[in-house]
Amino acid sequence: MQQSEALQNGGKRGSDLEKTASKISTGCNECGVCVRSCAFLQVYGTPKHIADQLLTGDGIGRLTAFECSLCNLCGAICPEHLSPVEMFLDMRRDAQQAGEVDKKKHATLLNYEKRGNSPLFSWYGLPERCDTVFFPGCAFTGTRPKTAWALIVYLRKQIPDIGVVLDCCHKPSHDQGQQEYFLKKFGEVNRHLQDHGVHRVVVACPNCFKVFKKYGEGLEIISVYELIVEYGLPSTPEVEEQCMIHDPCPLRNEAQIQSAIRNLTTAKGVTFDEMQKKPSRTLCCGEGGGVGFVRPEFAKRWGKLRADQSAEKNIVTYCAGCANFFSRYTTVWHVLDLVFFPVEVTRGQLKGVRAPFTYLHRLIYKKKLRHLLNVEDARRTP
Repeated sequence: MQQSEALQNGGKRGSDLEKTASKISTGCNECGVCVRSCAFLQVYGTPKHIADQLLTGDGIGRLTAFECSLCNLCGAICPEHLSPVEMFLDMRRDAQQAGEVDKKKHATLLNYEKRGNSPLFSWYGLPERCDTVFFPGCAFTGTRPKTAWALIVYLRKQIPDIGVVLDCCHKPSHDQGQQEYFLKKFGEVNRHLQDHGVHRVVVACPNCFKVFKKYGEGLEIISVYELIVEYGLPSTPEVEEQCMIHDPCPLRNEAQIQSAIRNLTTAKGVTFDEMQKKPSRTLCCGEGGGVGFVRPEFAKRWGKLRADQSAEKNIVTYCAGCANFFSRYTTVWHVLDLVFFPVEVTRGQLKGVRAPFTYLHRLIYKKKLRHLLNVEDARRTP
């Protein structure tokens, strides 16, 4: 098969994109299962159709992949056990290398990442004898400051020497195809933790979990939800409510975390129903892959579809981003709000904070942490 002009412009024969496209072209039988579930594929065709166009240079270009949410639902339901998302990521990476990407379209997302990594918002609070850190991620502390503070107070009771790292995992750069930059920046985070004797990272953000699990070296990764189940829930009231549980797509294959969420929910007296799809086939909330910046109608379709599936029941999720996106369509609770402030959240008295006030709360959280832990930023001490 003749190599496409698009592939030629992006690199040499045998590139990652050519390999992943060839795998999809050979393996996909065009059964249509994934197409029926995805607005992106309904427009551009089966994964095989996309792969064949890439390989022959007939039609589709690499920039098309920026309209895919990278949620990997197509891979989760594929009867041939293929993973088209790998091809879509390689399309993004090749487009970045070829200079085809209009960076202005993604500037909001990437600037958000840069702020999270900046000296103003980041901080490495590592007490002596600290081998475990809590890595809350960029969104959680800003959107849910009261819960974030209650959580660190709880964690310190369970793990007195726990540290806190405020930084970005750099998944936005990863998903935008800036792989070299991502590996450099995340590598700095990884090495700094290892150099300071950290062996375990506790995360609240599903995206951070996915990044650390795939790219973290020499580190054990565990979700805060599993730890709370292990150590026991805080003594807060039970409430009689009903909900639907939404599992974030980065954790579609993490059955242990999904189980912990359901344990936390029922422990607070809340009964739940599952969405129409089982957890491994969960839908994207709409924020995945930064699609909203290039094809907002796709992002809105995902969010509205999930909200409609909730059958007018409250949604419980464990991703601050999902909670923020769904709040446009329906009532949504973050599971940690439910764990620490069940009465307030179910009465509508505790809601997520929206930008730009999220940045103020992140700075306040950092200031309170510095006072609580009473340590200097470990990056700026010998």
